Amino acid sequence: MLALTIHNNQFVDAYGRTLMLRGVNLAGSSKIPFAPRVESDDARFYDYKNVSFVGRPFALRDADEHLERLRAWGLTFLRFVVTWEAIAPRGPNEYDAEYLDYARAVIQKAGEYGMRVLIDPHQDVWSRFTGGDGAPGWTLEAVGFDLRNMTPTGAALLHHTHPRRPPLLVWATNYARLAPATMFTLFFAGDTFAPATRIDGLPAQEFLQTRYIAAFSKLAERLRDLDCVVGYEVMNEPSRGYIGWRNLYSSQQYRYWPTPSPAQAMFLGSGFPQRVWWKMANRERARAWRDGCECVWKQNGVWDVNARGEPRVLHPDYFTRVGTSFARDAYPAFAKRFARAIQSIDPRALIFVQGEPGEAAPALHRGDIPNLAYAPHWYDGITLMARRYWHHLGADMLKRRLVLGAGAIQRSFAAQLAVFRHEANVAMGGVPTLLGEFGIPFDLHQPALLRRADEMLATRALDRSFRALETNLMNGTLWNYSPDNTFEIGDSFNGEDLSIFTQSERAQPQDIHSGGRALRAVIRPYPRATAGKPTRVHFDWHARAFEFSFEHDDAIAAPTEIFAPTFQYPRGVRVTVSDGSFEYDAARQILIYCHTSQRRAHHIRLTPAT
Repeated sequence: MLALTIHNNQFVDAYGRTLMLRGVNLAGSSKIPFAPRVESDDARFYDYKNVSFVGRPFALRDADEHLERLRAWGLTFLRFVVTWEAIAPRGPNEYDAEYLDYARAVIQKAGEYGMRVLIDPHQDVWSRFTGGDGAPGWTLEAVGFDLRNMTPTGAALLHHTHPRRPPLLVWATNYARLAPATMFTLFFAGDTFAPATRIDGLPAQEFLQTRYIAAFSKLAERLRDLDCVVGYEVMNEPSRGYIGWRNLYSSQQYRYWPTPSPAQAMFLGSGFPQRVWWKMANRERARAWRDGCECVWKQNGVWDVNARGEPRVLHPDYFTRVGTSFARDAYPAFAKRFARAIQSIDPRALIFVQGEPGEAAPALHRGDIPNLAYAPHWYDGITLMARRYWHHLGADMLKRRLVLGAGAIQRSFAAQLAVFRHEANVAMGGVPTLLGEFGIPFDLHQPALLRRADEMLATRALDRSFRALETNLMNGTLWNYSPDNTFEIGDSFNGEDLSIFTQSERAQPQDIHSGGRALRAVIRPYPRATAGKPTRVHFDWHARAFEFSFEHDDAIAAPTEIFAPTFQYPRGVRVTVSDGSFEYDAARQILIYCHTSQRRAHHIRLTPAT
């Protein structure tokens, strides 16, 4: 049964059992169109009216292969990546009916494999046309941006237009650049900060939010009768843009690539060369704005040109003057609006929210949105950003400091995830938590085009993230499974290679595990459904020993189910229980445990059969 509801701060099934969701993001390559390929700087990239996402994440004829593999790996909760561009690539209120039919068919097939699906309206730095993915190109043009002048003006950095391949993750600096920062500010708080900017007669904020909600409402209408669809996120990794920026002359605090301050970005976008760090930018005096269009922020009185023809900021504190907060005001208001629209179509839908990466949870309470859940993201920071694994060197991504020593790193990782649980339980009033993204790059210690990771290093790196998840008894979805990943193209997005599957290592197509990466860490036992409250989960991948403890609930009659993969126990599993009885279904890879009522706490241990 695929039912998924919320009871107190846990996800539960139709029997009232506590669920531990283990799954994967499907897929990283869904960020870009399937056809035509648009990875080079040519006319096809900018011809957004003729792209199609049909085939992302995979062709329907290949669905059984990939879904069977994920099920065999125990990854039965899918965070399904869908971009706004995939639904409405050509213009406002113009929806790709073929893609909607395709998405429904894939998701329906996933349901047939017993999988639950969370719809992820995905974006990174707003759009493909600003160095990421998500929003269609027409949203930028509606505001007045010239898509072809993003890189020359510094309005956004696009990997494929850069003369030298930028470092991994440099795309994230786009959050502070003119085009993405402008779009996020208009989207979340245009009424406050850009009242003079209107699109088709509507305030910019109203135009953008209405079109976004309409697109995902159209998808919800196509999916509302599918029991496997359990909910919708509001937006992947939302950004505040310029909201709350204290001084427009100051650059972002954490930067690893020359990035203009907001003031410089506005000037560069209007054709005024600026020295960014040591280099003079936009010597060609290109404009980020289309002919006849003026900079949004000049239009709204943020800056102007003096009598000598020099640009100057009129209000360096413009985006803090009214006291509007992204996390307290702008994002919660939109999340509530999005939830109302989706739940008017599918009243049973859960709504998943998150704050900006590395920031506190948004000011939302379980009373604000029915069926509310918290879905933050977290990564092993040094491993992700440096593409290196060091056993004794880690980072606290929330406190932004290094951590030394293997034991200290493991404790720090667990403590970082515990912060999310605390936010969900205290600040948000007791809502369930799903770690929406975690994972590692698989081109560890390798040149960008080789990508073959040391299997032992990758396993160790990923295992310590899983152990932090298990310490906190937390639900989670790995980033990611890209069916078409290869050493050459990675996940097809900005040089990233985090997919737990690659075609380049699929040596034995008949073997369901062929092509998998770090599987000794990925395919691990976990309590899929517990007849009570889990209290401890631990898996030692070296010894393949699994330990689980829980306290039963007298009101639950259904048994506890534990995923016990044959990958870890190919010769069978030895089961030790504190009480009660059990049955192992090797075909389904499920251990069914029936506790007794004589004791409150119960313990189960799995080890390989000798």
